[in-house]
Amino acid sequence: MTPSGPPTAPDFAATLADVADVEGWMTDGQARLLWDGARAVPDGGRIVEIGSFRGRSTVVLGRAAAPGVELVAIDPHAGNDRGPQEIEGFVDEAAQDHEVFNANLEAAGVRDRVTHVRAFSDAAHAQVPDPIDLLYIDGAHRYGPARADIRDWGARVTEGGTLLIHDSFSSIGVTLAILRELFLGGHWRYVGRSESMTEYRRERLGPKARVANAVHQALELPWFARNVLIKVLITVRLGRLTRLLGHDPSTWPY
Repeated sequence: MTPSGPPTAPDFAATLADVADVEGWMTDGQARLLWDGARAVPDGGRIVEIGSFRGRSTVVLGRAAAPGVELVAIDPHAGNDRGPQEIEGFVDEAAQDHEVFNANLEAAGVRDRVTHVRAFSDAAHAQVPDPIDLLYIDGAHRYGPARADIRDWGARVTEGGTLLIHDSFSSIGVTLAILRELFLGGHWRYVGRSESMTEYRRERLGPKARVANAVHQALELPWFARNVLIKVLITVRLGRLTRLLGHDPSTWPY
């Protein structure tokens, strides 16, 4: 990453180039969703990110948000849930993630505008005031933690606010949490997705709108089944067969 700090006028293309070497799981299209969501937050608003890892998405949010917008990054940097198939915590990885995270923010020129809450998301509520205008969830992908993040943090998003969820219709735990909390709910309208990053808007939905919203999300389930099959094939060392599904076998679907 170039240590020259952000451009005078934040630029999406330049930011993409600056985070290209930052480890993480974020496509260009997903970065665009984060960028546009952060740009839409009004001055004095608040962005909350759950799951920062080494700061790739945090830099995009920090570069895009207006100077008067607060950006809170919640990540325990405990060495666990760092990526695909990683659950257990490791002390060395935790310390390294924390150090690299701060270095990447510093190099991007956004360190001073990010409030890092080094805690698990379920223990961080008291450290983050209401309301939240943009909530980005990319924390633990197991069903229980993912559901709690969507339910408890989502309830704190202001009317008209935005919810972005990574690994939707890709991770089994995250998808089950979405089905439980958002599929038939009356408070979140499904906007769409960029690969596995979904976008929801906080709105009150009547009965007909709720049915239409459920159908819109149900149309993503075949894509979810495809991603699960790809992960199974990669896990059992048959990744080359994923080419038949239009997937690059050297990458994990996200």
